[in-house]
Amino acid sequence: MQRVPLLAQDHTVLFESPDSARVYCYSPGICRLDSGRLVATMDLGGPGMTEWPDPKGIRYGRPVQGKVFTSDDGGVTWQHRADYPFMHQRPFVAGNSVYILGQCHDPMVLRSDDDGDTWSEPSALTDGENWHQAPANVWHDHGCVYAVMEVRVDRGVKGWAVANIAPVLMRGRLDADLTQRENWTFASQLVFEDLFEMDEMDCFGVPFYHTERKRSISRVPGRDCAPIGWLETHVVRITDSDHVWHDPSGRTFHLVSRAHTGGTGYACLSKVVEQGAVAGTGEMVTQLETVPSGKRCLYLPMPGGQMKFHVVYDAEMALYWLLSTQATDSMRKLETLPPDRFNLANNERRRLQLHFSRNMVDWCFAGMVAIGEVEKASRHYASLCIDGDDLVVLSRSGDGRAKSPHDGNLITFHRISGFRGLVY
Repeated sequence: MQRVPLLAQDHTVLFESPDSARVYCYSPGICRLDSGRLVATMDLGGPGMTEWPDPKGIRYGRPVQGKVFTSDDGGVTWQHRADYPFMHQRPFVAGNSVYILGQCHDPMVLRSDDDGDTWSEPSALTDGENWHQAPANVWHDHGCVYAVMEVRVDRGVKGWAVANIAPVLMRGRLDADLTQRENWTFASQLVFEDLFEMDEMDCFGVPFYHTERKRSISRVPGRDCAPIGWLETHVVRITDSDHVWHDPSGRTFHLVSRAHTGGTGYACLSKVVEQGAVAGTGEMVTQLETVPSGKRCLYLPMPGGQMKFHVVYDAEMALYWLLSTQATDSMRKLETLPPDRFNLANNERRRLQLHFSRNMVDWCFAGMVAIGEVEKASRHYASLCIDGDDLVVLSRSGDGRAKSPHDGNLITFHRISGFRGLVY
């Protein structure tokens, strides 16, 4: 059998934990500036961290520290620029500024006006709310930047409560100061728990394991299945005029979320429609999409949709590119999983794969990006951006010293050269 080549197995270590057993590396995000400079973000957590308060003195609940780096040589070397007290951040460009958007209870923003050399103090966009996310994409359109954050709305779900989440599309003008709340428009909230009566579901094998509606159930000792939900949401716009979900006015954006079902191969889908007379204006209403039969479409086929993924759009070829985690044995009985596998059988974390699509539904396999050599050597929760003719990847990674596949000790940088040549 011919071995599938690895597109970017070699890597540069951006950051290594000073204490693999007690300090963990999380939330890699990356973007490219017009100058060619790369900006990378990440955060640290774990019992070995000194706890940081947020700017209003509220403790986050677990120690966390964000960091930002820049590279002017294509990711070969990196310079540490600043620290900040929030997590789940992503860097992005808007107008002449670079921003970092994350959360510490409230959505938090930093701004740089000198290509990432120096950064502002953190600004909160809400007051005393409870938000969530992971490093996700942004979408530039209509003179605006669109990004998704996720608010937690109490529906009584306990434990890992991804059923309590409402993805919220945020829109900001490119020429505005996006550290200020008044310069953002927030879409309406659609909470997963409110969408249907779970006990009446009888389709797609969802949920895969039996769960209580409001709490996690232990399948075998140490391996719990939380109630189904969605999280870690991306935003795209359907640009193909022949697509059944295309909106010629440009006012419809689709939200694609990681689907927690206990199984693999699906993401969750919703959409946001702007109510203004022209695109980029007016209130934004969140709702489910429908198919031509009129049935609501909550689940969307997606390789790796069970784990945090990353989607970017390449306008040059009108293709969406998907970086995601490959599962190989999600049907395995839980009691037979080795001790170093994390949680459920669908939670494999060491294989990064790349796909492309013209419609966000049909995905073509482009290649394996990287595979960790042992179970704890995760290559997962990665972020992606286009750098000229290449794709650059920042991965939440580990090696044999990592605490677990979930709690890694490395952030690694990978380059996929000539990615458009992978299209067939």
